Amino acid sequence: MAYLRYGLAQGEGFVIVTGMPGTGKTLLVKALLASLRQENIVAGVMVTSQVGAEDTLRIISATFGLAYDGDDKATLLRNLERFFKEKTREGKRVLLVVDEAQNLPLQSLEELRMLSNFEVNGRPLFQAFLLGQDEFRLALESDALTQVRQRVIATYHLRPLTLEETRAYILHRLKLAGWQQDPRFNEAAFEEIHSFTKGIPRVVNSLCDRLLLFAYLEERHDIDAQVVQTVVEEIREEAPAGESPPTTQEAGTADTPALTRIVNSASQGGLVEHLERRIEKLESRVAELQSLLQRERALLRKAILLQLDMDEVYAVDLAGPERKTPAKAENNPTEKGTVGGEA
Repeated sequence: MAYLRYGLAQGEGFVIVTGMPGTGKTLLVKALLASLRQENIVAGVMVTSQVGAEDTLRIISATFGLAYDGDDKATLLRNLERFFKEKTREGKRVLLVVDEAQNLPLQSLEELRMLSNFEVNGRPLFQAFLLGQDEFRLALESDALTQVRQRVIATYHLRPLTLEETRAYILHRLKLAGWQQDPRFNEAAFEEIHSFTKGIPRVVNSLCDRLLLFAYLEERHDIDAQVVQTVVEEIREEAPAGESPPTTQEAGTADTPALTRIVNSASQGGLVEHLERRIEKLESRVAELQSLLQRERALLRKAILLQLDMDEVYAVDLAGPERKTPAKAENNPTEKGTVGGEA
């Protein structure tokens, strides 16, 4: 964040952030943009794909709400320059955040460099933050990008978390979620988590989510190394044959939703058997709960009947003996007549 802030204070050139998938590049920039609400910065976020140079200019134009459909390159550049100057007159600066910059072809990077040449009285009108994976850092070393490198004012490479950082990260997120030490994580569990995830935050998130779900379903109040190993084994079983679990770069960059990957792996058979076992366990638990509910209902019915009987007894006692005699006389016509004759 300090590097991004420094680059922002410079107000020119490129700031480059690289790192493995899942290390938090996009999240970092989102946090920065959220902190810019009170500042005079017009920021746009561009998620790249394999596009040509003119398509890059069109995407940038669309990012800032400018017309782009059918315009040639000269028109696109003219419109962007006009936009930059207009914002400068308003006392604002234009910042473009390019996510997944490793997908940009060399010519597109040259177009970004050309935009950085726009100035008014020696003051740059445009600045860009480029976020990319490791291969982007390597691509920048190309001789063809010498002029692009000359525009770079700050770079930072996000590394995976250490064991201690992973532990602190997990505990921090648990506390934010209102965690009350249940379930508890022991030190061996943290070591197993770090060993599997290699300290990549996105994979740590995914694994811990599965761990908490497992602890909930199994009614476990302690998460130890054995629990982590069990869940890790489940994750490995769910991975299609020949595919590594999600600790590699490929798994980190997979665009396929987790549910889709699970469904696609069902044909391997292992996942189906695993799900069948879990379903059987859940059905058994549901049957136990139903039996318990029936017993509680029976006890409740007995309690209600008992309460009704007690109410009846209390009602008779409260009536008193003097109120029972008239009731008997009322039901005995002989006594009633006698009393009437005497009257």
